[in-house]
Order: sequence, then structure tokens, then C-alpha cells
Amino acid sequence: MFGFLRRNKKNDDSASASPSSDNKTLRDSIKKSRRSFTDGLADVLLGSKTIDDDVLEELETRLITADVGMDITQTIINDLSKRVSRKELNDGDTLMQCLCEDMIEMLKPAEQALQTETRQPFVILVVGINGAGKTTTIGKLAKRFQNEGKSVMLAAGDTFRAAAVEQLKTWGERNDVPVIAQGTGADSASVIFDAVQSAQSKGIDIVIADTAGRLHTQDNLMEELIKIRRVMGKLDDTAPHEVMLVMDAGFGQNGLIQAEQFHQAMNVTGLTVTKLDGTAKGGIMLAISQKLGLPIRYIGVGEAIDDLREFNAEEFVYALLDHEPD
Repeated sequence: MFGFLRRNKKNDDSASASPSSDNKTLRDSIKKSRRSFTDGLADVLLGSKTIDDDVLEELETRLITADVGMDITQTIINDLSKRVSRKELNDGDTLMQCLCEDMIEMLKPAEQALQTETRQPFVILVVGINGAGKTTTIGKLAKRFQNEGKSVMLAAGDTFRAAAVEQLKTWGERNDVPVIAQGTGADSASVIFDAVQSAQSKGIDIVIADTAGRLHTQDNLMEELIKIRRVMGKLDDTAPHEVMLVMDAGFGQNGLIQAEQFHQAMNVTGLTVTKLDGTAKGGIMLAISQKLGLPIRYIGVGEAIDDLREFNAEEFVYALLDHEPD
């Protein structure tokens, strides 16, 4: 049976000591995403003693249906075809390893950790549509930064929904983090301005500002984001220092359209891709990386507060394809 279908048979002691133990946890977390990928690949490769045009054609179909996208799929298939012609691919194992290598190469440029030490306070403006997981991501980020020894303040800039303000306050209480908020319907830019001003006076390291979950088709709401940026600049003309777009991986190719609109309006500087623990097709990560050309700061792989992970291209690809590197 091909290597990508084999379970790792290392004993428990060696697995716990291995650098790949975190990777195995990631494999567990994204098993639903992986299923849509590897089940199809198993159908392609099982019983194929050689890699021929039929195998590559079926693999091409599987990649497209996994949300990789037409252009990126074609690039991968062209590379694999060249390797076949050079007789570098002899069986399913070598095909899977080369597929992993191609995907890692495409995703590696997106592997850029967020550096928050450049300014104080370092201001992160979190944007994205309703349901993508913005507020939850903010709570998890606050916890991560606290674990790194940094002080954090939250700004409840989603003033359109009372529930959003209350949710952020709950995260603040859970993490013992101050939350700057006003009433429902208050001016979002004013709330965030107050938060940055307060953080400056108190020596807070990081401000994370929530914003309303606005649809990318609503130009007036995009204009409000631009206003937030302009008002913030009155206190610090370099702020925000990170415009983080939170994307739901389950939106697939449609999510790219939203992301492009946000990027056009706000000059997005980093991405957090959420809900990869669900039924999202993991191939969308390749499309995100190649189409947007933006850093993927974090991936969300569960509901727990520690289920926000820094993005690592190699770790992610091997987990998604359930393959052990050669």
C-alpha cells in the first residue's frame, strides 16, 4: 500500500519525543479536510504500478475538486509530467513525495510569522465577513501574546452587533485583558481611536481591534474601514501595523473574491485562515497563497483557545496529504 495511506508505526515514546509530534496533532485536527484530499488520491493511486497520463489526468481532477484552482493545478501537473518523462516518478510513493514538494514550494513564501516588536503599541486591525471567526481569533491571539509575555488590549470595533461586543468582553474577562467598548451603534473609528490612545498612555504592547463583519459588496462599509485607518493615523501615522484578514477556509474559491476586495480597500498585510478542522477543502490554502501573495500568519484548527497555530508550510502539507517525508 502506498506510503501516504500508511499510519506511522513509531512507538508512543519515540512519537512523543519526535519533532513531528505537533505535526501529528495537526493531522488529527484537519482530518476532515484531509479526507477530501487523500481519499480521492487513494482512488487514483491504488493498484497503479506505473504513473501514466491516466493517473495524472485523474490527479488533476482531484486537485481541482479540492479547491486548489485550475491554474495552480496545471502548474503542479506540468511539473509532475516532466518528472515522469525524466523517469523520476515510478510509483505512488514517489508521486506523493513530489506532490508534497511542489505544494510546499508554493506555500513556503506565505510562511511569515507576525513580528509585533516593531512598534508600541503594535496595532492589529482584524477584518473579515460575518461568520469567518474574527472575534474568536482575536481572543486566541490575545492568549498567544500573553503567553509570550506581552500586554494586550482589545477594541470592540464591531459596534453593529451587541453580541459581538459582549463576545469580545467575554474573551477579555477570560484572558484578563482590558476591552475598550462603547454602546451598540457607536462610531467604530472612535472606539478604536480610544483604545489606541489608552494603550499609548498605559504602555500596552499590542492592541487588537475588532471590526464589523461586513460583506465585500457593501462599498459603504468598506469606506468605514478606510475611515478607521484614517482616524487611527491621527495617533500613529504608521497604524495599523497589521491588517489581518480572517478567512473561513470553507468558503473555498468564493473566499478569494472577498479577500481581494478587502485587500483592495485596506491593503491587507496578513491572513488567518480558520475552520480547517471542518469540511473545508484544504487545497484552498494553495489558491490563497498563490492568488493573494500575502503572508498566512495563523491557521485555526479547532475551538480550543490553543487551536490557533502559526502557519508552517511543510507541516501543513504533510498533514494534509497524510504523508511522511522521505
